[in-house]
Amino acid sequence: MNRIFLFVALVMLGGAIPLAQSAAAAQPKIVVSIKPIHSLVAGVLDGVAEPELLLSGGESPHSYALRPSQARALSSADVIFWVGPDLEGFLVRPLQALGGNGRIVTLMEAPGIELLAVRSGGVWEAHDHHHGHSHGKKKHDHKHDHKKGHSHGHSHGHGENDAHLWLDPHNAKVIVLIAASEAKELFPEHGERIEANARALSAKLDELDAELRGNLTPLAGRPFIVFHDAYQYFERRYGLSAAGAITLNPEQSPGAQRLRQIRRTIDERGAACVFAEPQFEPRLVATVTEGTNARQGVLDPLGADIPEGPQAYFTLMRRLAEGLRSCLQSSQ
Repeated sequence: MNRIFLFVALVMLGGAIPLAQSAAAAQPKIVVSIKPIHSLVAGVLDGVAEPELLLSGGESPHSYALRPSQARALSSADVIFWVGPDLEGFLVRPLQALGGNGRIVTLMEAPGIELLAVRSGGVWEAHDHHHGHSHGKKKHDHKHDHKKGHSHGHSHGHGENDAHLWLDPHNAKVIVLIAASEAKELFPEHGERIEANARALSAKLDELDAELRGNLTPLAGRPFIVFHDAYQYFERRYGLSAAGAITLNPEQSPGAQRLRQIRRTIDERGAACVFAEPQFEPRLVATVTEGTNARQGVLDPLGADIPEGPQAYFTLMRRLAEGLRSCLQSSQ
């Protein structure tokens, strides 16, 4: 009798394991493309869940190739956050292949996000498109439900708007609100915690904005050269003066003519610094600064070596400010 009881107990105990695994597997899953956006989403979900990050290291989203494990992560996700095809081109086909499984949040089309037009003309020339835009901020005004599957027939056309939208804390606050809305639908039992996280995160972003403004105001009007045109949102927010970019397409190495043009710009504008990026070849910066008075620095819009998590966005923004400050102030 005891043996029968023991056998039944073992069977029941064995059956409990898959049930527990099934319950764990049923937890909603959120996948985020790049580290700065992941950081904001992780902050909203703090104490509730951990979103999965696709590009965790020094990879460039402009030229990345998706691994099979990452493709599986996308296929099992309930919500996917990405900026849009102008930044993470490697995600366009995988997201199309999902066929409506899971919600896709395309931040370049989300209500409330303020977009800047891609710069063109002079040192910003040679983009794939051939139309000029004003450089002022504008809202993306066509209607789009950011919870629906992404449509690639944009009314604005590829390349019209600058995709590095997270580098303005105003947009970061909008991303927090969007993430909170999505998270409350996935985790309704944690609605109060999610709302509290979003409020705290928004307040921290306001504090960061004020801190950066105070640190960067003295740098207004000092020209510098960037590796590629990734910092327009940061520049506009804090009154900075980029004088040009080494390459206008980070997927293509600039030619000799382009490098000569940048060297002329350094001389003509008196550019104090030329900034490399860890995702790309630093040798080009040495080439364009050789024989000039410009110093070399490093800026990273993605946070290649910053640990992922809720603090990553704040660390990234402070490092950008410090990278600019240390180089531009030293060049006086």
